[in-house]
Amino acid sequence: MAGNELLRIENLNAWYGESHVLHGVNMRVNEGEVVSLLGRNGAGRTTTMRAIMGLTGRREGSIRIRGQEAVKLAPHRIARLGVGYCPEERGIFASLSAEENLMLPPTIAEGGMSVAEIYDMFPNLKERAASPGTRLSGGEQQMLAVARILRTGARLLLLDEISEGLAPVIVQKLAEMIRTLKSKGYTVVLVEQNFRFAAPLADRFYIMEHGKIVKEFTQAELGANTSVLQEYLGV
Repeated sequence: MAGNELLRIENLNAWYGESHVLHGVNMRVNEGEVVSLLGRNGAGRTTTMRAIMGLTGRREGSIRIRGQEAVKLAPHRIARLGVGYCPEERGIFASLSAEENLMLPPTIAEGGMSVAEIYDMFPNLKERAASPGTRLSGGEQQMLAVARILRTGARLLLLDEISEGLAPVIVQKLAEMIRTLKSKGYTVVLVEQNFRFAAPLADRFYIMEHGKIVKEFTQAELGANTSVLQEYLGV
């Protein structure tokens, strides 16, 4: 079961230039939980992930990671608190092989997965270790993007739209990966448009609309919130 509070966000506001995107976001994530951030495109979910990492412009409010205030910290300092971010655009280096991409990020904390452990979890990547980034399928690129942050020692994983545009068989493999990570004690925040992917995986759900959290419910309360999901997500 989930343990101590790992992430607490209180009254978080964030801007891109003059554009005020987040309006007082409040959420918490406990150690060992999978939490899904749901909402339509433009609701502020990716901005929330980027704000946690210090990648937006101005931020106000509180972001506490393991009790440490991070709202004023630079992105590299936030990463060193054990946070790994897998952005929607994946960021695979086309000219490097899959294994070179995997070896690129620095170690930020002890306890990162070894390359052997990663290949055990992602057999496709082992087969494609010498292939250039451009030769990998979309699914393989997504696996590589996630695998890369597992090497760093990060224990809080922010995963943005990892199932987007992928074949159902690959989406199923990513779901198995998240279950495996949870069993190993990782904490995961999922931004997902694909509710059917997120629904069976998450312990708790937050729905965002217009840069605010409008609803929170648990896995056990999922059935009772069908009309809310219909209203905000159209699912």
